[in-house]
Amino acid sequence: MNYLQATQEITVSIPEICNDLKETRIQNSYHIIGFLTDKMKTMIRQNNTSCLFRCLEKMNELYKYGDTMIKGAIENSFVYSLDSCTVFCAKEYRDLIFSHLSPALQKVYARQIYSHSI
Repeated sequence: MNYLQATQEITVSIPEICNDLKETRIQNSYHIIGFLTDKMKTMIRQNNTSCLFRCLEKMNELYKYGDTMIKGAIENSFVYSLDSCTVFCAKEYRDLIFSHLSPALQKVYARQIYSHSI
């Protein structure tokens, strides 16, 4: 799946952000993943868990079925920003958010965290 297909998938799966997505000019994989990450940051701050969990599920699917550009964008944008997205969350809420990541994304996250702490 390329970034155009990912954009269509997001539009169908998460209609709450559809209007904002239509106003955004998505030019590549990093734009669509950055857009979705920014939306999820807002949902975390607003405690909008139902939409947030659908976004996380879509991110898991995009990582699983996306092309190398989508996967790279997820690893380098979304996963990298997880700590800054959840830094002010209660531990229980943060754990709940991370529990909705696929095992593959949890592994990428752990690899990034441990590689930076050395």
